[in-house]
Amino acid sequence: MIQGFAPALIAWQKVHGRHQLPWQNTDDPYRVWLSEIMLQQTQVTTVLGYYERFLERFPDVTALAAAHLDEVLALWAGLGYYSRARNLHRCAQAVVAQFGGSFPPAAELLATLPGIGRSTAAAIASFCFGERVAILDGNVKRVLGRVLAFDADLAKQANERQLWALATELLPDQDMPSYTQGLMDLGATLCSRTSPQCLLCPVTELCLGRKTGQPEDYPVRIRKLKRSRRENWWLWLEHEGRIWLTQRPDTGVWAGLWTLPLFDDEAALQAQAGALDVKLSRLPTIEHSLTHFDWVLHPRQASLSQAPGEALPGPGVWVAREALASYAVPAPLKKLLT
Repeated sequence: MIQGFAPALIAWQKVHGRHQLPWQNTDDPYRVWLSEIMLQQTQVTTVLGYYERFLERFPDVTALAAAHLDEVLALWAGLGYYSRARNLHRCAQAVVAQFGGSFPPAAELLATLPGIGRSTAAAIASFCFGERVAILDGNVKRVLGRVLAFDADLAKQANERQLWALATELLPDQDMPSYTQGLMDLGATLCSRTSPQCLLCPVTELCLGRKTGQPEDYPVRIRKLKRSRRENWWLWLEHEGRIWLTQRPDTGVWAGLWTLPLFDDEAALQAQAGALDVKLSRLPTIEHSLTHFDWVLHPRQASLSQAPGEALPGPGVWVAREALASYAVPAPLKKLLT
């Protein structure tokens, strides 16, 4: 195992690491947990505003647990990966119901809560309780994969378990918060996916990946994500300044969010327009990229002079424009409607 890795990382973090983010300099598990969930697959600059708004509305886990899911989703709208918001709400309720409103002080127990995986549990336990436990999120896999020149395919669970074991061996005996933050900071700044700044790295002399001359080759992940393409049509109906919204099912893409009625093909859309006796206006096509597929959305707009009753695509609700902020709508729809 590489000697001197943890001390070098800790010393670097104390001087050059990030110290001014709003979820730092605290051992409050609620605030650390909230930031960890929001930062999953999301940039820090994007999270900052959401984090502050969430804390303002839900200052502690009890307040979040007592909220209605629709309000949580509305505050989350635009941040993406909405299963995180649903699990956030479920987790808050579990903390209140199972642990009396206090997060359990051990990674093993934290990992039993909804939406908290092994690495997130370890981060909370390290920052808030000083537990000697390894994290292994995407950035840390990159840092350790390069430092160790770990050339096994991380798409295979057995190899990932091996990296977990190596990450545990590297842990320091003390100052876990600085070490854990140092790993995060190094992966988020100098040890980037492309063009890593090896000359500035505090562990450059220890990095086996750099010694190969190709640090970008690590970590290894052979299995590639297969992307698909989906195409749908949106029906934007307005009546007296209100917009007709329908709620998505509890599972699947945009689960639980409010959107315009969605159609699988243009023929079905036109049939609905005929039933409503409206003429549709064509709006610019929207291309929206999600994790597993690219979504092409074709909005069509119509104004209704009278409320059509049963002919509406539903069930749904008429929502005044000034009330849209109270509804959880996906980011591309929010942009379209505003």
